[in-house]
Amino acid sequence: MSARAVTATVTLVGFVGILVLPTAAEAAQQHDRPVVVAHRGGSGYAPENTLQAIDKADKLGFDWVENDVQRTKDGRLVVIHDTHLARTTNVEQVFPGRAPYNVRDFTAAEIAKLDAGRWKGAKFTGARIPTLTQYLDRVDHNHQKLLMEIKAPELYPGIEKDVLRLLGKEDWLNRDHVRNRLVIQSFSAASVRTVHERRPDITTGFLGTPAKGDLPRYARFADLINPSNGTISAGYVAAVHAFRGPHGKRLKLFTWTVNDAATARRVAGLGVDGIISNVPDVVRKAVGGGE
Repeated sequence: MSARAVTATVTLVGFVGILVLPTAAEAAQQHDRPVVVAHRGGSGYAPENTLQAIDKADKLGFDWVENDVQRTKDGRLVVIHDTHLARTTNVEQVFPGRAPYNVRDFTAAEIAKLDAGRWKGAKFTGARIPTLTQYLDRVDHNHQKLLMEIKAPELYPGIEKDVLRLLGKEDWLNRDHVRNRLVIQSFSAASVRTVHERRPDITTGFLGTPAKGDLPRYARFADLINPSNGTISAGYVAAVHAFRGPHGKRLKLFTWTVNDAATARRVAGLGVDGIISNVPDVVRKAVGGGE
């Protein structure tokens, strides 16, 4: 057999994908240590999705951070996980009577008044929910890389366009960022597809565990398949790796959210390409892991 990969066209559920038999070099590469991503920043140690969490990940020595992006009532992009503000801020004290405290019901100026750190500990009092612009500036300052989730896009029609516009304004769509420092993901296949169609050069990821038979369809617009750690097996990881994504490269799999050494060793043994963790240092100690 030649050193080049052997490919075969596979038709499943009405979609055509490319099944890839790896070369020896590619097969060996699959067993490299997984990339370790700091989930919502160093969220095990600092308030999630805040600038403090990015800095904590940086101090721990991690290049890759993950975040969640939503849109305010007045159209600003902010970084927060929950679609409501109550769990991680003092919104009920600052704005009583405005339940259910949805992010989309508050302006950026109102959200900027909220304390997003005190819930994690008194030393974090005064931490704020950052705008996406503030977040990108800090990631750039730290020379880090970003796994960005578009959160609940069904609540924010057109958010993909807004995200791409802001990324361009902040010079995050230049060659270096797009090739080496940015991945955009979502639980919504439609949202991921929209990003890919608007900017096919950007690396994209789908959050979830598609059926193996559906992988050819996802491989048309997603470079990564990112499932929960409890839903995967060695067979599933191999099935993902058997296809090439929209950029002609082998699909990768990053799994979440792994916060203990035993689970880290288990998923690393399955051959995952990345592990997303609130406590990335715990994962790194257990399995090694890049970045």
